[in-house]
Amino acid sequence: MRYLFLVFLIFPLGWGQTTPIFNFSKSLRIDFQLLSDAQGMEVIFQQLKEEPHWGGSETNLIFPPLGNLRLQLFDGAELVFSKGFNSLADEWSAIEAAKAEKRLFYHAIQIPFPKKALKVQIDRRNREGEFQLLSSREVSPDDYFIKKEIAPSYPVKTLLHNGSAAEKVDLAILAEGYTKDEMEKFYKDAQRMTDYMFTIPPFDALKKDFNIYAIGVVSEESGTDVPGKHIFKKTAFNTSFYTFDQERYLTTNSMCEIADAACVVPYDQLYVLVNTPIYGGGGFYNHLNLGTADHELSEKVYIHEFGHGFVGLTDEYYYDWDPTFQSVYNTAIEPWEENITTLVNFDCKWKDMVQKKTPIPTPRTAKYEKVVGAFEGGGYVSKGVYSPMQDCRMKSNEPKGFCPVCERAIRRTVNFLKSESTSKKGK
Repeated sequence: MRYLFLVFLIFPLGWGQTTPIFNFSKSLRIDFQLLSDAQGMEVIFQQLKEEPHWGGSETNLIFPPLGNLRLQLFDGAELVFSKGFNSLADEWSAIEAAKAEKRLFYHAIQIPFPKKALKVQIDRRNREGEFQLLSSREVSPDDYFIKKEIAPSYPVKTLLHNGSAAEKVDLAILAEGYTKDEMEKFYKDAQRMTDYMFTIPPFDALKKDFNIYAIGVVSEESGTDVPGKHIFKKTAFNTSFYTFDQERYLTTNSMCEIADAACVVPYDQLYVLVNTPIYGGGGFYNHLNLGTADHELSEKVYIHEFGHGFVGLTDEYYYDWDPTFQSVYNTAIEPWEENITTLVNFDCKWKDMVQKKTPIPTPRTAKYEKVVGAFEGGGYVSKGVYSPMQDCRMKSNEPKGFCPVCERAIRRTVNFLKSESTSKKGK
């Protein structure tokens, strides 16, 4: 689940820029917490850490204008880095309980290590889709408070390697709820998820663009927390079902521990694979993906959650019986997510993919079952929000894979992240 709003802008594949002010041989991790309730959000900076890898592009540093929040870096007045992301803090602020309670949500975002002092700024979209400043501060490579700790010694198994981190999408899969005796099971589970992922279009044609690592983090107990059934396990990352009283919603707030473990490899995306047969998961754009290993639908959930975390795709399912997420989208504006529309500005979405004879809105009838259109229902609500097709992996587990609109969004993200490094271009 993920949220908020803004007119989506179609971005070119070359979106970004080359900048000489970063050292790409390492990264600087900026840790902060978001203090959130229904009235607002506050940034609390926690720490800075030097880490041994930068897994992102060396040329495309200005990410597409996606996400409910964004972290930006400025060299004077010049924007030199920008990355959107989503947070459980946004979801918390939208539910009834947040009217009376504040909660903290931990984030850890890597940037290429700066060679000079830069201003870091964190913004949040408002309900009208406009970014508003939450907080800013200076980061300097000379700051003696930057932690330079020895990297952990977690074992790493390379599941797929196709080239330089700067020119590939780097995915780190971390073990959660696997004991020391279950490490071989974790590596097999991670390989199974990886193998399945590359049977699903468009990933089946993009396998060459990925590097994938499995990090063997040991937990004291096997499984995960299931509060609704009074089950609690001592695990490495404190994952738990029943987030916001949603039985299948699997999340964690232990992002500091996750990022500490992940620093042993270069990464663009983090996936926490949880050792349980229970159905469920969670995914947050440019923040974290979570899924379980042993349910009969785990592979399908794995891909669904990766659609959230990797691309920023939103859920296309909808229901009226649960009021928790019914007010997520402002139907007076166009949402930023690529796979839903309010038809306020359909031209900037997938209108170019709709056949001329297909009506907009498009009826959910057998006649239009296999075509791209604008079908009412999506983003958790049945009215006012429209999806590209009647079904998609972002809606249910029935289809083999994604609809053409989601496939296009995935390809754009891969093309953005696999850009050639400056060193290779200079040869």
